[in-house]
Amino acid sequence: MFDLNAFLIVLTASLVTAAIRFLPFLLFGERKTPAAITYLGRVLPYAIMGMLVVFCLKGVSVAAAPHGIPELVAIAVVVALHVWKRQTLVSIVGGTVCYMLLVQLVF
Repeated sequence: MFDLNAFLIVLTASLVTAAIRFLPFLLFGERKTPAAITYLGRVLPYAIMGMLVVFCLKGVSVAAAPHGIPELVAIAVVVALHVWKRQTLVSIVGGTVCYMLLVQLVF
């Protein structure tokens, strides 16, 4: 069964995504990218990661059991995997699996 509303939603999302991807090339063309944009491209990924870490750890209570131990162990696993492999996906999946195993099976 064809759902017109779902089709229009997917079409709109696809067009907006494509427009956002092509917009910098249309705006800047062959010109050199402005220094402000280059700077933001360098610093924003680190800022976003920092905000995500703060957001994920804001509800952790060190006063109540398990005292944040699963979170700290998972963070250590993420850091160790990233230093070892230098692959973001491996680090994220490894830390997530470690955390879920600790929460479900240990704590």
